[in-house]
Amino acid sequence: MKCSFTTILNKYNIVFLLLFLPAIFYLYAQVTINKPAIGFTQVCANSDFNKFEVSFSFSPSGSLDPSNQFILELSDASGTFAVPFTLSATEKPLTATPTSRTFIFSVPTSIGGESYKIRVRSTSPASISPVSNVFAAYYKIQDSQFSINNFNSTATYCTGGSYLLTIDNPGTGTNDSPLKYPSLTYKWFKEPSLVPIATTASLTVNQPGRYYVETNYGTCTSDSYSNRVTVGEALGASAIITSSKGNPFCPSDGPTTLSTQAGNSYQWFNNDVAISGATSQQYQTSTAGKYSVKVDFGGCSSTASINLQDVPFTGSLNVSSTTIINEGDTKTIIATTDASNPKFEWFFNNTLISAAVSNTLDVTEQGAYSLTITQTTGCISKKELPFVINFPFVDPNITKIPNLISPNNDGINDTWILPQEYVSGTNTEILLLNSRGEIALQTNNYQNNWPENALDFKSVNPIYYYIITTQDNKVKKGSITVVK
Repeated sequence: MKCSFTTILNKYNIVFLLLFLPAIFYLYAQVTINKPAIGFTQVCANSDFNKFEVSFSFSPSGSLDPSNQFILELSDASGTFAVPFTLSATEKPLTATPTSRTFIFSVPTSIGGESYKIRVRSTSPASISPVSNVFAAYYKIQDSQFSINNFNSTATYCTGGSYLLTIDNPGTGTNDSPLKYPSLTYKWFKEPSLVPIATTASLTVNQPGRYYVETNYGTCTSDSYSNRVTVGEALGASAIITSSKGNPFCPSDGPTTLSTQAGNSYQWFNNDVAISGATSQQYQTSTAGKYSVKVDFGGCSSTASINLQDVPFTGSLNVSSTTIINEGDTKTIIATTDASNPKFEWFFNNTLISAAVSNTLDVTEQGAYSLTITQTTGCISKKELPFVINFPFVDPNITKIPNLISPNNDGINDTWILPQEYVSGTNTEILLLNSRGEIALQTNNYQNNWPENALDFKSVNPIYYYIITTQDNKVKKGSITVVK
Protein backbone atom coordinates (compact mmCIF):
# COMPACT_ATOMS: atom_id res chain seq x y z
CA MET A 1 0.00 0.00 0.00
CA LYS A 2 1.29 3.44 -0.89
CA CYS A 3 1.19 6.19 1.76
CA SER A 4 1.17 9.86 0.96
CA PHE A 5 3.66 12.28 2.56
CA THR A 6 0.83 13.94 4.48
CA THR A 7 -0.21 10.63 5.94
CA ILE A 8 3.37 9.92 7.09
CA LEU A 9 3.67 13.40 8.63
CA ASN A 10 0.44 12.97 10.54
CA LYS A 11 1.69 9.68 11.89
CA TYR A 12 4.88 11.37 13.15
CA ASN A 13 2.85 14.13 14.84
CA ILE A 14 0.78 11.58 16.66
CA VAL A 15 3.91 9.80 17.84
CA PHE A 16 5.47 13.12 18.92
CA LEU A 17 2.37 14.05 20.92
CA LEU A 18 2.21 10.64 22.49
CA LEU A 19 5.82 11.02 23.63
CA PHE A 20 5.91 14.76 24.52
CA LEU A 21 2.58 15.24 26.29
CA PRO A 22 3.33 12.68 29.03
CA ALA A 23 6.63 14.43 29.59
CA ILE A 24 4.80 17.72 30.11
CA PHE A 25 2.29 15.98 32.37
CA TYR A 26 5.14 14.35 34.31
CA LEU A 27 6.89 17.69 34.65
CA TYR A 28 3.98 19.06 36.72
CA ALA A 29 2.78 15.77 38.09
CA GLN A 30 4.87 15.52 41.24
CA VAL A 31 6.88 17.67 43.62
CA THR A 32 8.64 16.78 46.86
CA ILE A 33 8.35 19.33 49.66
CA ASN A 34 10.95 18.98 52.37
CA LYS A 35 10.42 19.37 56.12
CA PRO A 36 9.65 23.02 57.02
CA ALA A 37 12.38 24.88 58.93
CA ILE A 38 11.09 27.05 61.76
CA GLY A 39 13.32 29.72 63.25
CA PHE A 40 11.80 29.49 66.73
CA THR A 41 11.10 27.06 69.57
CA GLN A 42 8.09 28.97 70.87
CA VAL A 43 5.37 31.12 69.40
CA CYS A 44 4.42 33.67 72.06
CA ALA A 45 2.11 36.09 70.29
CA ASN A 46 0.02 39.03 71.47
CA SER A 47 -1.75 42.04 69.99
CA ASP A 48 1.59 43.82 69.46
CA PHE A 49 3.51 40.90 67.96
CA ASN A 50 2.15 38.12 65.79
CA LYS A 51 4.55 37.61 62.90
CA PHE A 52 6.67 34.46 62.50
CA GLU A 53 8.67 32.89 59.67
CA VAL A 54 8.87 29.41 58.20
CA SER A 55 11.07 28.29 55.28
CA PHE A 56 10.98 25.17 53.16
CA SER A 57 12.55 23.75 50.02
CA PHE A 58 11.16 21.51 47.28
CA SER A 59 12.33 19.57 44.26
CA PRO A 60 12.76 19.19 41.41
CA SER A 61 13.30 22.71 40.13
CA GLY A 62 10.54 23.79 37.75
CA SER A 63 8.11 21.16 39.02
CA LEU A 64 5.42 23.68 40.04
CA ASP A 65 2.45 24.50 37.86
CA PRO A 66 2.06 28.28 37.36
CA SER A 67 -1.26 28.09 39.20
CA ASN A 68 0.27 26.41 42.25
CA GLN A 69 -0.28 27.82 45.74
CA PHE A 70 1.59 26.91 48.89
CA ILE A 71 -0.60 26.63 51.98
CA LEU A 72 0.68 26.53 55.59
CA GLU A 73 -1.30 24.20 57.81
CA LEU A 74 -1.23 24.12 61.61
CA SER A 75 -1.92 21.04 63.69
CA ASP A 76 -4.06 20.95 66.81
CA ALA A 77 -2.49 21.39 70.27
CA SER A 78 -1.56 17.69 70.38
CA GLY A 79 0.31 17.83 67.06
CA THR A 80 -2.21 15.97 64.90
CA PHE A 81 -3.62 17.13 61.54
CA ALA A 82 -7.06 15.46 61.69
CA VAL A 83 -8.58 18.91 61.08
CA PRO A 84 -5.67 21.14 60.02
CA PHE A 85 -5.95 24.89 60.45
CA THR A 86 -4.95 27.05 57.49
CA LEU A 87 -2.63 29.81 58.67
CA SER A 88 -2.85 33.36 57.46
CA ALA A 89 0.46 33.62 55.58
CA THR A 90 2.19 35.69 52.91
CA GLU A 91 5.38 34.99 51.00
CA LYS A 92 8.33 36.99 52.29
CA PRO A 93 9.47 39.39 49.57
CA LEU A 94 12.77 38.82 47.75
CA THR A 95 13.41 35.42 49.36
CA ALA A 96 12.06 33.01 46.75
CA THR A 97 14.43 30.75 44.80
CA PRO A 98 13.65 28.12 42.16
CA THR A 99 13.54 25.49 44.93
CA SER A 100 12.67 27.30 48.18
CA ARG A 101 10.20 29.72 49.75
CA THR A 102 9.93 31.69 53.01
CA PHE A 103 6.54 32.64 54.42
CA ILE A 104 5.47 35.03 57.17
CA PHE A 105 2.44 33.86 59.13
CA SER A 106 0.23 34.82 62.06
CA VAL A 107 -1.33 32.47 64.58
CA PRO A 108 -5.01 32.52 65.59
CA THR A 109 -6.01 34.22 68.85
CA SER A 110 -7.40 30.91 70.16
CA ILE A 111 -4.09 29.07 70.01
CA GLY A 112 -2.66 27.54 73.17
CA GLY A 113 -0.57 24.42 73.73
CA GLU A 114 2.91 22.86 73.85
CA SER A 115 2.89 20.41 70.88
CA TYR A 116 1.98 22.26 67.72
CA LYS A 117 3.45 21.42 64.29
CA ILE A 118 3.38 23.04 60.85
CA ARG A 119 3.28 21.42 57.43
CA VAL A 120 3.25 22.79 53.88
CA ARG A 121 0.76 21.78 51.20
CA SER A 122 1.00 22.56 47.48
CA THR A 123 -2.01 22.69 45.19
CA SER A 124 -0.55 22.03 41.73
CA PRO A 125 0.86 19.49 41.76
CA ALA A 126 -0.68 18.36 45.04
CA SER A 127 1.83 17.42 47.70
CA ILE A 128 2.26 17.60 51.47
CA SER A 129 5.52 18.08 53.32
CA PRO A 130 6.67 16.23 56.44
CA VAL A 131 5.72 18.01 59.65
CA SER A 132 7.99 20.54 61.37
CA ASN A 133 9.61 20.22 64.76
CA VAL A 134 7.25 20.49 67.71
CA PHE A 135 6.83 23.95 69.26
CA ALA A 136 4.79 25.62 71.98
CA ALA A 137 2.35 28.28 70.80
CA TYR A 138 0.14 30.71 72.71
CA TYR A 139 -1.70 33.87 71.84
CA LYS A 140 -1.58 36.04 74.95
CA ILE A 141 -4.97 37.70 74.70
CA GLN A 142 -4.39 39.27 78.13
CA ASP A 143 -0.78 40.21 78.79
CA SER A 144 -0.70 42.67 81.68
CA GLN A 145 -0.55 42.47 85.46
CA PHE A 146 -3.78 42.06 87.37
CA SER A 147 -4.89 41.93 91.00
CA ILE A 148 -6.11 39.37 93.47
CA ASN A 149 -7.51 39.98 96.97
CA ASN A 150 -8.24 43.62 95.98
CA PHE A 151 -4.48 44.31 95.99
CA ASN A 152 -4.26 43.58 99.74
CA SER A 153 -0.83 42.04 100.30
CA THR A 154 -1.83 40.07 103.41
CA ALA A 155 -4.67 37.83 104.50
CA THR A 156 -5.36 35.74 107.61
CA TYR A 157 -7.48 32.75 108.55
CA CYS A 158 -8.22 31.34 111.99
CA THR A 159 -6.93 27.89 112.93
CA GLY A 160 -9.14 25.22 111.40
CA GLY A 161 -10.52 27.63 108.81
CA SER A 162 -9.48 28.80 105.36
CA TYR A 163 -9.17 31.89 103.18
CA LEU A 164 -10.44 32.33 99.62
CA LEU A 165 -8.11 34.09 97.19
CA THR A 166 -9.84 35.24 94.01
CA ILE A 167 -8.92 37.08 90.84
CA ASP A 168 -10.53 40.50 91.01
CA ASN A 169 -13.16 41.24 88.38
CA PRO A 170 -12.95 43.95 87.35
CA GLY A 171 -10.79 45.04 90.29
CA THR A 172 -9.81 48.57 91.19
CA GLY A 173 -8.58 51.38 88.93
CA THR A 174 -7.30 50.27 85.55
CA ASN A 175 -6.94 46.62 86.59
CA ASP A 176 -7.11 44.42 83.46
CA SER A 177 -8.82 41.35 84.86
CA PRO A 178 -8.19 38.14 82.86
CA LEU A 179 -11.67 36.98 83.91
CA LYS A 180 -12.93 39.15 81.05
CA TYR A 181 -11.61 36.42 78.73
CA PRO A 182 -13.53 33.16 79.44
CA SER A 183 -11.15 31.01 77.38
CA LEU A 184 -8.20 31.59 79.72
CA THR A 185 -6.98 29.14 82.35
CA TYR A 186 -4.68 29.80 85.30
CA LYS A 187 -1.81 28.49 87.41
CA TRP A 188 -1.67 29.21 91.16
CA PHE A 189 1.65 29.04 93.01
CA LYS A 190 2.83 28.98 96.60
CA GLU A 191 6.33 30.42 96.81
CA PRO A 192 9.04 29.33 96.49
CA SER A 193 7.75 26.33 94.52
CA LEU A 194 7.33 26.69 90.75
CA VAL A 195 4.89 23.77 90.56
CA PRO A 196 1.25 24.91 90.10
CA ILE A 197 -1.11 23.94 92.92
CA ALA A 198 -4.40 24.85 91.19
CA THR A 199 -5.74 25.92 87.78
CA THR A 200 -9.03 27.62 88.72
CA ALA A 201 -9.90 31.31 88.96
CA SER A 202 -9.90 31.15 92.79
CA LEU A 203 -7.93 29.29 95.46
CA THR A 204 -8.96 28.15 98.93
CA VAL A 205 -5.97 28.51 101.27
CA ASN A 206 -5.59 26.65 104.56
CA GLN A 207 -1.79 26.79 104.91
CA PRO A 208 0.40 29.83 105.65
CA GLY A 209 2.46 31.05 102.70
CA ARG A 210 2.89 33.56 99.89
CA TYR A 211 0.55 32.98 96.96
CA TYR A 212 0.07 34.35 93.46
CA VAL A 213 -1.53 33.34 90.16
CA GLU A 214 -0.50 33.52 86.52
CA THR A 215 -2.49 33.23 83.33
CA ASN A 216 -1.64 29.85 81.83
CA TYR A 217 0.50 30.54 78.78
CA GLY A 218 2.55 27.36 79.19
CA THR A 219 6.26 27.87 78.62
CA CYS A 220 5.75 31.36 77.17
CA THR A 221 6.67 34.17 79.51
CA SER A 222 4.20 36.99 79.98
CA ASP A 223 3.23 39.94 82.15
CA SER A 224 -0.11 38.35 82.98
CA TYR A 225 0.41 37.65 86.66
CA SER A 226 -1.04 38.90 89.95
CA ASN A 227 0.27 40.64 93.04
CA ARG A 228 1.61 38.43 95.86
CA VAL A 229 -0.54 37.79 98.94
CA THR A 230 0.96 36.52 102.19
CA VAL A 231 -1.58 34.36 103.98
CA GLY A 232 -1.05 33.57 107.65
CA GLU A 233 -2.76 31.51 110.30
CA ALA A 234 -4.12 33.75 113.06
CA LEU A 235 -3.39 31.39 115.95
CA GLY A 236 0.01 29.78 116.37
CA ALA A 237 1.66 31.65 113.49
CA SER A 238 3.12 35.13 113.27
CA ALA A 239 1.45 37.57 110.91
CA ILE A 240 3.26 40.12 108.77
CA ILE A 241 3.81 43.86 109.20
CA THR A 242 4.81 45.86 106.13
CA SER A 243 6.58 49.24 106.05
CA SER A 244 5.45 51.63 103.32
CA LYS A 245 8.99 53.00 102.94
CA GLY A 246 10.75 49.70 103.32
CA ASN A 247 13.03 48.43 106.04
CA PRO A 248 15.54 49.96 106.61
CA PHE A 249 13.81 53.28 105.92
CA CYS A 250 14.94 56.91 105.72
CA PRO A 251 13.58 59.06 108.60
CA SER A 252 14.58 62.29 106.80
CA ASP A 253 11.96 61.50 104.15
CA GLY A 254 9.16 61.55 106.71
CA PRO A 255 7.34 58.80 108.60
CA THR A 256 6.78 55.29 107.29
CA THR A 257 3.40 53.61 107.53
CA LEU A 258 3.24 50.20 109.21
CA SER A 259 0.32 48.05 108.05
CA THR A 260 -1.09 44.70 109.08
CA GLN A 261 -3.93 42.37 108.03
CA ALA A 262 -7.54 43.37 108.14
CA GLY A 263 -9.21 42.37 111.41
CA ASN A 264 -11.85 43.42 113.95
CA SER A 265 -9.59 45.45 116.27
CA TYR A 266 -5.90 46.34 116.72
CA GLN A 267 -3.35 47.40 119.33
CA TRP A 268 0.16 48.58 118.37
CA PHE A 269 3.21 48.26 120.64
CA ASN A 270 6.69 49.85 120.66
CA ASN A 271 9.33 47.73 122.41
CA ASP A 272 6.49 45.69 123.95
CA VAL A 273 4.81 48.79 125.44
CA ALA A 274 1.30 49.59 124.19
CA ILE A 275 1.10 52.83 122.18
CA SER A 276 -1.77 54.94 123.43
CA GLY A 277 -4.39 55.55 120.73
CA ALA A 278 -2.68 53.26 118.17
CA THR A 279 -5.70 51.06 117.50
CA SER A 280 -6.13 51.15 113.71
CA GLN A 281 -4.89 48.85 110.95
CA GLN A 282 -2.00 51.22 110.22
CA TYR A 283 0.50 53.11 112.36
CA GLN A 284 2.91 55.89 111.29
CA THR A 285 6.35 56.37 112.82
CA SER A 286 9.66 58.13 112.13
CA THR A 287 11.56 56.25 114.83
CA ALA A 288 13.40 52.96 114.48
CA GLY A 289 12.67 50.19 116.94
CA LYS A 290 10.75 47.00 117.55
CA TYR A 291 7.06 47.35 116.68
CA SER A 292 4.30 44.81 117.08
CA VAL A 293 0.56 44.68 116.69
CA LYS A 294 -2.13 42.43 118.12
CA VAL A 295 -5.01 41.80 115.71
CA ASP A 296 -8.38 40.41 116.83
CA PHE A 297 -10.02 38.49 114.00
CA GLY A 298 -13.09 37.47 115.96
CA GLY A 299 -12.75 34.07 117.59
CA CYS A 300 -8.94 34.21 117.40
CA SER A 301 -6.12 36.76 117.47
CA SER A 302 -2.62 37.08 116.06
CA THR A 303 0.50 39.11 116.86
CA ALA A 304 2.91 40.44 114.24
CA SER A 305 6.23 42.22 114.79
CA ILE A 306 8.89 44.10 112.82
CA ASN A 307 12.37 45.34 113.73
CA LEU A 308 12.29 48.71 111.99
CA GLN A 309 15.75 50.03 111.09
CA ASP A 310 16.93 53.36 109.73
CA VAL A 311 20.37 52.38 108.33
CA PRO A 312 20.34 54.05 104.90
CA PHE A 313 23.38 52.41 103.26
CA THR A 314 26.62 50.53 103.85
CA GLY A 315 30.21 51.40 102.97
CA SER A 316 33.61 49.74 103.41
CA LEU A 317 37.26 49.99 102.37
CA ASN A 318 39.68 47.32 101.16
CA VAL A 319 42.15 48.22 103.96
CA SER A 320 42.07 47.97 107.74
CA SER A 321 42.04 50.96 110.09
CA THR A 322 45.87 50.93 110.10
CA THR A 323 47.74 49.83 106.98
CA ILE A 324 51.48 49.51 106.43
CA ILE A 325 53.11 50.32 103.08
CA ASN A 326 56.76 50.69 102.15
CA GLU A 327 58.12 54.14 101.55
CA GLY A 328 58.04 54.84 97.81
CA ASP A 329 55.22 52.34 97.21
CA THR A 330 51.66 53.18 96.12
CA LYS A 331 48.59 51.66 97.73
CA THR A 332 45.21 51.86 95.96
CA ILE A 333 42.35 52.35 98.41
CA ILE A 334 39.00 51.12 97.07
CA ALA A 335 35.62 52.01 98.57
CA THR A 336 32.59 49.74 98.16
CA THR A 337 29.08 51.03 98.90
CA ASP A 338 25.46 50.39 98.08
CA ALA A 339 24.61 54.09 98.43
CA SER A 340 22.36 55.56 95.77
CA ASN A 341 24.30 57.93 93.46
CA PRO A 342 27.19 58.25 95.96
CA LYS A 343 29.53 61.23 96.31
CA PHE A 344 33.10 60.54 97.49
CA GLU A 345 35.27 63.01 99.46
CA TRP A 346 38.80 61.95 100.47
CA PHE A 347 40.76 63.70 103.23
CA PHE A 348 44.46 63.63 104.16
CA ASN A 349 45.33 64.91 107.64
CA ASN A 350 41.87 66.60 107.75
CA THR A 351 42.44 68.40 104.42
CA LEU A 352 40.13 67.69 101.46
CA ILE A 353 41.86 66.15 98.45
CA SER A 354 39.88 68.12 95.87
CA ALA A 355 41.00 66.07 92.85
CA ALA A 356 39.86 62.75 94.37
CA VAL A 357 36.17 62.32 93.52
CA SER A 358 35.88 58.60 92.65
CA ASN A 359 35.69 55.51 94.84
CA THR A 360 39.47 54.93 94.59
CA LEU A 361 42.50 56.79 95.96
CA ASP A 362 46.20 56.11 95.41
CA VAL A 363 48.21 56.87 98.56
CA THR A 364 52.01 57.17 98.82
CA GLU A 365 52.40 59.11 102.07
CA GLN A 366 51.88 58.05 105.64
CA GLY A 367 49.32 59.90 107.70
CA ALA A 368 45.67 60.06 108.71
CA TYR A 369 43.15 59.59 105.90
CA SER A 370 39.38 59.43 105.76
CA LEU A 371 36.60 59.00 103.21
CA THR A 372 33.17 60.57 103.47
CA ILE A 373 30.48 58.85 101.36
CA THR A 374 27.31 60.86 100.76
CA GLN A 375 24.15 59.26 99.43
CA THR A 376 22.82 62.03 97.21
CA THR A 377 19.48 60.58 96.13
CA GLY A 378 16.83 58.77 98.08
CA CYS A 379 17.76 59.00 101.75
CA ILE A 380 20.29 61.86 101.99
CA SER A 381 22.90 60.73 104.51
CA LYS A 382 26.66 60.44 105.09
CA LYS A 383 29.12 57.82 106.33
CA GLU A 384 32.75 58.46 107.34
CA LEU A 385 35.45 55.79 106.99
CA PRO A 386 38.81 56.76 108.62
CA PHE A 387 42.10 54.89 108.17
CA VAL A 388 45.82 55.41 108.81
CA ILE A 389 48.75 54.72 106.48
CA ASN A 390 52.14 54.01 108.11
CA PHE A 391 55.57 53.13 106.79
CA PRO A 392 57.20 50.06 108.40
CA PHE A 393 59.48 50.73 111.33
CA VAL A 394 63.12 50.45 110.22
CA ASP A 395 65.95 50.65 112.72
CA PRO A 396 69.13 51.65 110.84
CA ASN A 397 71.16 50.32 113.75
CA ILE A 398 69.72 46.81 113.56
CA THR A 399 72.55 44.24 113.48
CA LYS A 400 70.77 40.92 113.99
CA ILE A 401 68.57 38.95 111.64
CA PRO A 402 65.05 38.73 113.22
CA ASN A 403 63.62 35.23 113.72
CA LEU A 404 60.09 36.40 114.56
CA ILE A 405 57.57 38.62 112.74
CA SER A 406 53.92 39.52 113.43
CA PRO A 407 52.27 40.89 110.25
CA ASN A 408 49.14 42.33 111.90
CA ASN A 409 49.39 45.92 110.59
CA ASP A 410 50.26 47.39 113.99
CA GLY A 411 53.47 49.00 112.68
CA ILE A 412 55.74 46.74 114.75
CA ASN A 413 57.47 43.65 113.29
CA ASP A 414 55.00 43.64 110.43
CA THR A 415 57.74 42.74 107.95
CA TRP A 416 61.07 40.95 108.14
CA ILE A 417 63.58 43.78 108.69
CA LEU A 418 67.20 42.85 107.85
CA PRO A 419 70.41 44.73 108.63
CA GLN A 420 71.45 47.24 106.00
CA GLU A 421 74.27 44.98 104.75
CA TYR A 422 71.70 42.55 103.27
CA VAL A 423 69.05 44.81 101.74
CA SER A 424 68.59 46.57 98.41
CA GLY A 425 71.82 47.76 96.82
CA THR A 426 74.11 45.14 98.35
CA ASN A 427 73.50 42.44 95.70
CA THR A 428 72.72 39.94 98.46
CA GLU A 429 70.53 36.98 97.56
CA ILE A 430 67.65 36.38 99.95
CA LEU A 431 66.00 32.94 99.70
CA LEU A 432 62.99 32.01 101.85
CA LEU A 433 61.51 28.49 101.95
CA ASN A 434 58.32 27.34 103.64
CA SER A 435 58.08 24.15 105.73
CA ARG A 436 57.40 22.12 102.56
CA GLY A 437 60.60 23.37 100.90
CA GLU A 438 58.72 25.63 98.47
CA ILE A 439 60.25 29.01 97.60
CA ALA A 440 58.35 31.84 99.26
CA LEU A 441 60.82 34.60 98.29
CA GLN A 442 63.93 34.85 96.14
CA THR A 443 65.50 38.21 95.34
CA ASN A 444 68.80 40.09 95.05
CA ASN A 445 67.09 43.39 95.81
CA TYR A 446 65.33 42.86 99.14
CA GLN A 447 63.50 45.95 100.43
CA ASN A 448 62.49 44.81 103.93
CA ASN A 449 58.95 44.24 102.68
CA TRP A 450 58.22 40.52 103.21
CA PRO A 451 55.45 39.46 103.48
CA GLU A 452 53.81 41.88 101.05
CA ASN A 453 50.52 39.95 101.21
CA ALA A 454 48.66 38.50 104.16
CA LEU A 455 49.73 35.02 105.28
CA ASP A 456 46.74 32.76 105.76
CA PHE A 457 47.03 30.63 108.89
CA LYS A 458 44.76 29.84 111.81
CA SER A 459 46.14 27.94 114.81
CA VAL A 460 49.69 26.79 113.96
CA ASN A 461 52.34 29.50 113.58
CA PRO A 462 54.15 28.83 110.27
CA ILE A 463 57.95 28.58 110.12
CA TYR A 464 60.05 29.74 107.17
CA TYR A 465 63.74 29.01 106.55
CA TYR A 466 66.14 31.58 105.13
CA ILE A 467 69.42 31.37 103.26
CA ILE A 468 71.24 34.69 102.87
CA THR A 469 74.16 34.73 100.44
CA THR A 470 76.22 37.92 100.24
CA GLN A 471 78.06 39.19 97.19
CA ASP A 472 81.30 37.70 98.53
CA ASN A 473 79.54 34.31 99.09
CA LYS A 474 79.13 34.53 102.85
CA VAL A 475 76.09 32.50 103.87
CA LYS A 476 73.66 32.97 106.76
CA LYS A 477 70.99 30.36 107.53
CA GLY A 478 68.15 30.30 110.03
CA SER A 479 64.38 30.26 110.54
CA ILE A 480 61.54 32.77 110.93
CA THR A 481 58.38 32.12 112.96
CA VAL A 482 55.24 34.01 111.94
CA VAL A 483 52.81 34.90 114.75
CA LYS A 484 49.60 36.84 114.80
